[in-house]
Amino acid sequence: MPKTTKNNDTSQKQVEVAGLPEDVAAIRAEIRKFFNTKADAGNRIGGDKHGVYAFYDYDGEPIYVGQTEESLSGRVSRHLTNQRTDAVAMNVLDPFEVAYIEVWPLDKLVREFKSKKEKKTFLDRAEYTVFQKVLNESALGAVLNEKEMSPKSEIALPASYKHRIIPDSIYGQRKHPDIRIARRATTIANLARVISERDVSNGLRRTLLTQARRLERLAAQRAQELGIDACFKTKGRKFLKK
Repeated sequence: MPKTTKNNDTSQKQVEVAGLPEDVAAIRAEIRKFFNTKADAGNRIGGDKHGVYAFYDYDGEPIYVGQTEESLSGRVSRHLTNQRTDAVAMNVLDPFEVAYIEVWPLDKLVREFKSKKEKKTFLDRAEYTVFQKVLNESALGAVLNEKEMSPKSEIALPASYKHRIIPDSIYGQRKHPDIRIARRATTIANLARVISERDVSNGLRRTLLTQARRLERLAAQRAQELGIDACFKTKGRKFLKK
């Protein structure tokens, strides 16, 4: 089980970041707070150079898995605060969809390996292990990762840390299914446009399909919540044939 950190609403003082909307500033403050939290060993959660991370949406559905050799806090923050990553720039990942992040700090385990190649091999195995873990947890059995992840021997994962990065003050509004349906549909349209204009990988087309399945599932859940019958078949009606 991941170790969760306490989620308190961000204070007004924290969100006063020049040039940023208040909600964006509040989310960035939550991300910083999470990564500055002390892990069991006393070091910062985001301080590890090597690690694996996973993103989850508002339903707790896993949506993306990645690894880093630069620092957990740096890599995750780049995904969620700007578009200097391929996943965001290519419309694979919409940062608006990310409500929870989970990280597995790996510096302690990586130190056992001497060469850079050995360290990278271990990191790839760790990422594959997390990838398989979230696939098993996913209601769709899929995440949005574009790149193929070849099978590797899995590892015994260390303790993970999971945190909701959306403050209480905006959580309800952002979680609203109509807002998320609109965002998801826009992401799909943008991704489809990228695919139509470029020679893309099979993985990117698979991501488009996964996004479409995610949209269909959310829209169906919303219709059910509103008591809407999604079936167009008519019952007990007769139509005259002309």
